[in-house]
Amino acid sequence: MAEPIAAQKEPYAVEVKAGRRYFWCACGRSAKQPFCDGSHAGTGLEPLQYKAEKDRKVFFCGCKATAKMPLCDGTHAKL
Repeated sequence: MAEPIAAQKEPYAVEVKAGRRYFWCACGRSAKQPFCDGSHAGTGLEPLQYKAEKDRKVFFCGCKATAKMPLCDGTHAKL
């Protein structure tokens, strides 16, 4: 299994819509960060589904090292 690649060392701020599902790129290889575009094929890594409970801004992890996948927990500041 491949290791994730940090797409960037800061989170992605995204306005999400209630009830909508989002697929966070866990591998770091997607060209559509922070979301999956299928680039994980063959890596052994899979995207993680996030379902928005309400309309709001969330911060998806960009460094791919968060302990609170798929959301940022500040780990990027320690890398």
